[in-house]
Amino acid sequence: MARLSITELKKDTIFQYGGKPYKVVDYAQKVMGRGGSIVSVKIKSLLDDKVLDKTFKGNDTVESADVATRSAQFLYSDKNNFYFMNTENYANYKIPYSVIGESNRFLTEGSNAKVQDFNGNIISVVLPKNVDLKVEYAEDAVKGDTAMQVEKDAKLETGLNVKVPAFIKTGDIISVDTTTGKYRERKQK
Repeated sequence: MARLSITELKKDTIFQYGGKPYKVVDYAQKVMGRGGSIVSVKIKSLLDDKVLDKTFKGNDTVESADVATRSAQFLYSDKNNFYFMNTENYANYKIPYSVIGESNRFLTEGSNAKVQDFNGNIISVVLPKNVDLKVEYAEDAVKGDTAMQVEKDAKLETGLNVKVPAFIKTGDIISVDTTTGKYRERKQK
C-alpha cells in the first residue's frame, strides 16, 4: 500500500486512517520555522459519514486507500436492500439500506449514481449533484401569490417533500440539489 505525505492530503483525497477509508473535506497547512509544517484536515468517514478534525505534523504519512468508484444504475429496492447494476459490465450490486441512508429520497428507477468499493465491500453510493424528480402533489397557487416569492410544499415521486415556488404544479419535473434537498429549478416537460 502506498503512503501519502501530509501535504498530499488536499480536498477530496481518499486515504486510510485506523484501517478505515476517509475523504478530506477541508485542508489547511501552516508552515512553521525551519521548514516544518502542520496540516489540519477535516475528514469524513466513507463508512459512516462521521466527520473528524485531525492534525498531522512534519514527516507524518498516511496510507492511501484503494477505493474503486464505478458507474451504476439504480434498478429497484425491497424492504432491506437497493439493487444497482454496474453500467460497464452489467454486474448487479445488492446494497443494504444502511449504506444508502437518506440518499434513497433521490433515487428513481433508472437513475445514475457512482458506487464506491473498499476491500471488496460497497461502502457508499455517490449521487449526482442534481436530480430531476416529478412533482406528485402540489397545492394550486392562490391568485396573487405568484407576484411575490411565496413557497409551498410539494411531494415528489420518491416521497421527498420540498419547498417550491408557487408556480410549480402537480406533474411538473423539477431539479433538486442532492446535497441540500432543496428545489433548484423547473425543467421543461
